[in-house]
Amino acid sequence: MSSFTLLNEMAMARSIEELWPAYCEEMAGFGFDRLIYGFTLFRTETSLGDPEDFVILSNHDPRYLDWFMGDNAYQNAPMVRWALENDGAVSWRVLLDKFESGALPRADAEIVERNRAFGVCAGYTVSFNSVTPRAKAAIAITACEGMSQPEVDEIWEAHADTLMALSNVLHLKVLSLPRYVPGRPLTRRQIEALHWIGHGKTTADAAKIMNLAPATVEKHLRLARDVLAVETTAQAVLKASLHNQIFVLDR
Repeated sequence: MSSFTLLNEMAMARSIEELWPAYCEEMAGFGFDRLIYGFTLFRTETSLGDPEDFVILSNHDPRYLDWFMGDNAYQNAPMVRWALENDGAVSWRVLLDKFESGALPRADAEIVERNRAFGVCAGYTVSFNSVTPRAKAAIAITACEGMSQPEVDEIWEAHADTLMALSNVLHLKVLSLPRYVPGRPLTRRQIEALHWIGHGKTTADAAKIMNLAPATVEKHLRLARDVLAVETTAQAVLKASLHNQIFVLDR
């Protein structure tokens, strides 16, 4: 399959479950067999937001993810810090050269050492443009074990346009698809109730449309607030909308 054909297929994907495997398979063909994509809509000056609200896509070993995400190692990862401060793509050479010369702060060096223990040794980081300071997305593209950073840099130089196009289409498509935060699924009735309130309907109006009692609609709204970890229905509508869980075509 040509890269153009794949880009079209990715653009037409109807779910992240269709999109992500196609991207992973193509990237593996270039020598990048482990990927981790992260996206937040709730960044502040001091935090990336609640980790439970992150969109994380990865084909890394679960043990690696347990450390990197579960133990919050990402908070001190130097390439994550680079991604937060920059847009575009960067070779990990900028990090590895400092590591090998002993110029990295101890905390950064410990992250590099632990990555190496997991075979995460060479690759690139892509940080995507954001239209709002509250949002940020990036992807760490790890080369197959045994590949050196100079080998990776040669591959990237030869195929940079294709690799960036694939990564940008992935990111832009993720933005347009429903993103169900793990552990926080909304039921169809909760989505429907939020949908009508978001359209300006009262609880009584929504009850008539949904053919339910007003108390039942309020129960669905309360449960939706609990699921989304917010205090008000307006916040629930906003959060569900930002994750494309309401106001979307019925699939």
